[in-house]
Amino acid sequence: MDPVWIALIAVAAVIVLLVVIFFAWWISTSNRLRKEAIKCDEAASGIDVALTKRFDLLTKAVETVRGYAKHEKETLTDVISMRQPSATDSMKAKSDFANQLEGAFRNLNVVVERYPDLKASQNFIALQNQISEVEEHLQASRRIYNSNVTILNQDIVVFPSSIVARHIHMTQREFFEAEEHKRQDVEIKF
Repeated sequence: MDPVWIALIAVAAVIVLLVVIFFAWWISTSNRLRKEAIKCDEAASGIDVALTKRFDLLTKAVETVRGYAKHEKETLTDVISMRQPSATDSMKAKSDFANQLEGAFRNLNVVVERYPDLKASQNFIALQNQISEVEEHLQASRRIYNSNVTILNQDIVVFPSSIVARHIHMTQREFFEAEEHKRQDVEIKF
């Protein structure tokens, strides 16, 4: 075989190999960028889940604590407001007072027996712990999202993957910015 043909075949083989390598790189880069975009979408969904959890959990927990604190206050107010009978009161008045007092204590004991560790101060502590846990979860979701956006944005702007990104119309993502109504914390009033 003629050395010129061997050289042409070798050059053609190198060119074909380079074209194959180029297309393999192009497809690989394109797929990587799309996977990173999906990870960003998944992380954004994680933020939505955390925001929903914060709203649902905290509004229910606040209502529970508020309800128990109201019940505890009413029970204590009822007991305190009972007028202690004097020695001159009739036996009927003394009996009514004893019955009222017994009813108030029975109500208090039922609550204590059903929930022996449940007191308003413990509910407030539990609420504070829930708020802290939910906020940490939300912060973690935001960090994951921003981390994924950083990776994607770097690949979109760095050469040579920027060429593929431009070709498949990928644009940089914005870092986490909550909508105005989601930026507001859950209002807790007692």
